[in-house]
Amino acid sequence: MTEEKTSEKSANRPLWPFGSDLLPRLLSAVVLIPLTAIALIAGWLPFALLVALVMAGAYREWETMISGEHKGWPAALMMGLLALAALAHPMNGAWTAAIIIAVAVAAGAVIAAPNRGWRIAGIAYFGLVTMAFLAIRGSSGAGIWAGLFLVSVTWLTDSGAYFVGRIVGGTKLSPDVSPSKTWSGAAGGLVSGTIGGLIVWFIAGWALDAPSPFIIGLLIAVIVSIAGQAGDLAESAIKRRFAVKDSGDIIPGHGGLMDRIDSLTMAALILWCIGLAHRGLGAVPQGILFW
Repeated sequence: MTEEKTSEKSANRPLWPFGSDLLPRLLSAVVLIPLTAIALIAGWLPFALLVALVMAGAYREWETMISGEHKGWPAALMMGLLALAALAHPMNGAWTAAIIIAVAVAAGAVIAAPNRGWRIAGIAYFGLVTMAFLAIRGSSGAGIWAGLFLVSVTWLTDSGAYFVGRIVGGTKLSPDVSPSKTWSGAAGGLVSGTIGGLIVWFIAGWALDAPSPFIIGLLIAVIVSIAGQAGDLAESAIKRRFAVKDSGDIIPGHGGLMDRIDSLTMAALILWCIGLAHRGLGAVPQGILFW
């Protein structure tokens, strides 16, 4: 690159690369992070109530996005069933929640509407995510740490990708899906998310008197961070398919609930699978943390 081109590129780079959405993002984080932490610590049922509200709200945005309608009884029905599944999980077990979700999927299949396949996919996805969140939290103290591990990796991945991508810039990660994302941001998010996850991993091992190998924590943090970024890209692709910029406007700086939890939902599913594969349905938090 010639000296002239280098000077021109430097001159065109904005002095403040973060745009006007940085302050709303920070204010939203000030509210959302303590709320999530309080729900995790308060217990399985309070956490289930938070999950019920979030999943119902996210599905409403999904229904609006795929149908173009802001309200209607199909959306209300599915929202109610997802919320019921979330509350049933800690009170009556995972199988009860699974049955309710299956009923919701069946109901979505018989309701005559355009984009029926997308509706079924949304119900199934948010239903599985509901079960994943609640299985990761569980009823034990290990569930608090497993939940903190999940949100630390995911949210620090998002933050690292945002700041590094805005500061460094460079080659676009997937310009056809999400023009603002860069490979530098993806790498920065992976590093920050992994470091954050490892910090929680070591603190959890000390607090629970059950330290696990560094390499296991490193691998899980990397996998969860990548899954979170994949979830973000997947939602961007779906929004592009339905020609919408944001899934909603409930959270300043982030758009809708789906925009805020897109990374978290995919990461939760992957982390749930890890816990299930290692220790089984009744010990997911232990399956995540104890090796």
